Amino acid sequence: MRKIAILGSTGSIGTQTLEVVRFQKDIQVVGLSAGKNIKKLEEQIREFSPAIAAVWDENAAKELASKVADTQTKVLAGMGGLIELARMENCDMLVTAIVGMIGIRPTMEAICSGKDIALANKETLVTAGHLIMPLAEEHQVKILPVDSEHSAIFQALNGETKKEVNKILITASGGPFRGRSREELSQVTLEDTLKHPNWVMGKKITVDSATLVNKGLEVMEAKWLFDVELSQIEVVVQPQSVIHSMVEFQDGSVIAQLGTPDMRLPIQYALYYPRRRFLPGERLDFAKLGSITFEQPDTDTFLGLPLAMEAAKQGGSMPTVFNAANELAVQKFLQKKIGFLDIYDIISQSMERHQVISSPELDEILAIEEETYRWIESRW
Repeated sequence: MRKIAILGSTGSIGTQTLEVVRFQKDIQVVGLSAGKNIKKLEEQIREFSPAIAAVWDENAAKELASKVADTQTKVLAGMGGLIELARMENCDMLVTAIVGMIGIRPTMEAICSGKDIALANKETLVTAGHLIMPLAEEHQVKILPVDSEHSAIFQALNGETKKEVNKILITASGGPFRGRSREELSQVTLEDTLKHPNWVMGKKITVDSATLVNKGLEVMEAKWLFDVELSQIEVVVQPQSVIHSMVEFQDGSVIAQLGTPDMRLPIQYALYYPRRRFLPGERLDFAKLGSITFEQPDTDTFLGLPLAMEAAKQGGSMPTVFNAANELAVQKFLQKKIGFLDIYDIISQSMERHQVISSPELDEILAIEEETYRWIESRW
């Protein structure tokens, strides 16, 4: 029986991972973690009986420990708790469903302890891909993508030769504001932004989808995951969210992975790779679908993608600045402290002032994140 631990078990990816576990009935959950949603985490502890539950917020951890004192689950707190969960013995895989750069250190610890990684935390490779991928190779562990686009590419590449890849095509839905002008974007509300047309996701990633920052992060992540040049990665808008991504080969053939917009599919594929299992849910009906359409992304209006591409081209520590600035900007937008277009201003100004470090170590990456946060807070 496969044994897994989940970083971020109360979020969108975490809860859907547990849906897969619940249905399949042959995976044991040995560790769970959350930020501060202890109500949901307590429910999960009582259902899945993990050995360890880690809570980022220390006060919330104390409250949870009191609530689950009648169980055998050990409650831990802070980064130390996440690291102990990541290192725990008798665990085959760490599902990194946590949001933010706090996922980097536990992911590295899990790799060093020989665990495969089901990767849903974009920040891990965006900011520290140059550290993560060599570490995974050194310890001979698999990095299995959970993000729908990267899972699609991973599936399309299965059995193929990397040197025969010509281009990777990452698809985008276009988000809730596809087709709108910059002037129209200046008037959009938080409520408008969170109404994604196809996917049910967490608030942060839904905002990133609307700004096209999410596609930029996926481009940076794909570079590391699939060991390709930025020039080999293209973003194309596919509004129906039916084609999740494609790979074009040297002979002109294109292999695409299609399916309904259901995150359980890439989650389950990562958990059971290389096997496939039955998954209940809606199936594609091509007759009803009628057509699948494509568009170029509007990079003049939606600046998240071109800003990300610039950060990726500069490399080194610049993706960390891009990511950190976006994280804090989105947080402020979710708190209704800034407008939608302010997200782009915060990112671009943060990048303009940064002096790139070519190959930052982990401590430098985390220090750059904190310094970027401080600079933004002093101006917004």
